Amino acid sequence: MRTNDLVAGLCVAGLMLPEAVAYAGIAGLAPQHAIFAGIAGCIAYAMIGRSRFAIVSATSSSAAILAATLAVVPLPGEGRAALGAVVVGMAGLLFLAASAARLGGLTGFISRPVLRGFALGIAVTIVLHQLPIITGVSIKSSDIVAYCAALVRSAPAWKGVSIATGGTALVALLLLRRFPAIPGAFIVLVAGIAASAWFGLEGHGVAVVGRIDTALAMPTLPNLEWGDYSRLAQFTVPLVLILFAESWGTIRTLALRHDDAIDANRELAALGLSNIASALVQGMPVGAGFSAGSANEAAGSTSRMTGVIAAIGLVMIVLFAMPLVALLPEPVLSAVVIAALIHSLNPAPIVRLWRLDRDQFVALGAALGVLALGVLDGMLLAIALSLAALIRRLATPQIARLGRLGDSHDYVDVARHAEAITPTHIGIWRPTAPLFFANAERMLGLVASSTRGDSSIRAVVLSLEESYDLDSTALDALVEFDHSMTHAGIRLQLARLHDAARDLIAAAGETDLGQRSSYSVDDAVLTVSAAMSESEG
Repeated sequence: MRTNDLVAGLCVAGLMLPEAVAYAGIAGLAPQHAIFAGIAGCIAYAMIGRSRFAIVSATSSSAAILAATLAVVPLPGEGRAALGAVVVGMAGLLFLAASAARLGGLTGFISRPVLRGFALGIAVTIVLHQLPIITGVSIKSSDIVAYCAALVRSAPAWKGVSIATGGTALVALLLLRRFPAIPGAFIVLVAGIAASAWFGLEGHGVAVVGRIDTALAMPTLPNLEWGDYSRLAQFTVPLVLILFAESWGTIRTLALRHDDAIDANRELAALGLSNIASALVQGMPVGAGFSAGSANEAAGSTSRMTGVIAAIGLVMIVLFAMPLVALLPEPVLSAVVIAALIHSLNPAPIVRLWRLDRDQFVALGAALGVLALGVLDGMLLAIALSLAALIRRLATPQIARLGRLGDSHDYVDVARHAEAITPTHIGIWRPTAPLFFANAERMLGLVASSTRGDSSIRAVVLSLEESYDLDSTALDALVEFDHSMTHAGIRLQLARLHDAARDLIAAAGETDLGQRSSYSVDDAVLTVSAAMSESEG
């Protein structure tokens, strides 16, 4: 075990406890249900998970979904906690089922621009929700615009001592970052407790964590009808989606920064095991939260042992330090969260996309979607934008006319290479995207119209290097294009035809077209040149 992991684990443990208190309040449960969830989740994840930065504990988004789920079947007191454990257990089973079905490959639809926008959007969201704690006011609104407006309107009620406490902690954290060997977050938390005790900050309007009941209750099964469990299962699906959206966004974003290897199916299984472990201690739903993961990264974690150390540290705090924790100022906790997310507020990755003129609206849509719609709906919106951009690129017909570079066998786009020479009486065309049902007819229609626009063309070479395979619509369009060229007295020769497409043409009975195919553009040009010379002779 490295010193960095020990320090990072202790720092994260100090952050996990107050976050647990806050998230339990969102779900309408006692704090111990979030505390034990973090302990169980971190230990379970370390067994099979692969992210060295993931801290699997209760999250704000899943707490909100759990609150809505428990409202479907209202139960008082401990019955509510038992019902929550059932929901968490079902979520864990769904995660394991998704892993067994190898559904992790669906994460490929979450592109890097989506992750960059997600990271920025969720960082802004979390920071905004820390500001009322620092200013000492209470703001409740699900709409981000209304939330910001309410925060501004509450300015006359802001508490100066609370702001000074949080501001001092934030400045100290940023200054201590210059010394990576020093556990800045841990030092600031201890200093916050000391300041609270010495100066009586609670008496000056500064909110403190307060007393927490840490009694561990064993899981029980509430006495419900089958219909009640069925309704709970319906709400469990969106809970799993939001947990995975937030967790995978966090895990992959942090992994990309450090070139770490991760596997989506393994992460699904790790989240499943973590939620089942949480359910066994009557805990809340757990996932890899962005603020805790960022704090772990900032603290210098080097392995998954950090999560285990954080869980052990949290146990030690529960056993020996709860009276001191009760004095911890909440503005100090908010400062720790904000400091952990400072680097995620950097817009440079999205600005780079604007310079490249690629996927900038996808990233921006992800950021704005998370801010306006929440984590799950924002992520789904960003994925939809990403897929829409892909479909637009694939469905928009573009073709390139090719010419030979000098005496070489290389054929390039003549629009980009003025030195390229087009062969006499031969038009060489290359679709710039794979042919499929949405673009085949229009793409080949462009080739046909361009060919008719040049009366000197007597043969066409169609390079299909972008099309590994063809669907039935693209096949029919290609056959119809061949018939159209034949009717116009123009020979069609296919070039760089992949074997899968060649087999499909043969299966369709278009033997002649299949025989008029070459493995390279140069071979195709030589073939049609020889055929034209033979017809002239």
